[in-house]
Amino acid sequence: MTTIFALIVAATLEICGDAAIRTGLLRSAWAWIALGAATLVAYGFVVNLNQTIAFGRLMGVYIAVFLVVSQAVSVLVLRESPSIASLVGGLLIVAGGTVIQLGPRLF
Repeated sequence: MTTIFALIVAATLEICGDAAIRTGLLRSAWAWIALGAATLVAYGFVVNLNQTIAFGRLMGVYIAVFLVVSQAVSVLVLRESPSIASLVGGLLIVAGGTVIQLGPRLF
């Protein structure tokens, strides 16, 4: 559970870092770009805190967590409704992340 929480924090940092860089580029504001870069560096540290999990497995699970967090931000903050294709594709990604996470116990 600690790993999933860290991945949620990492995903939030990545989304915020990307948004800050985008804001900086749109406004030609270097302070936003610098803030975005620092946030993305923080994401890199947080996502790699648990070094006991193989990197490929960690990133596979992270992609599923990232998808869920980004879709939650899209719906809750940006008030965007996901398409059916996004929902089905997202479910497949989450299913894949679940298999990656639980696979060592199942196989």
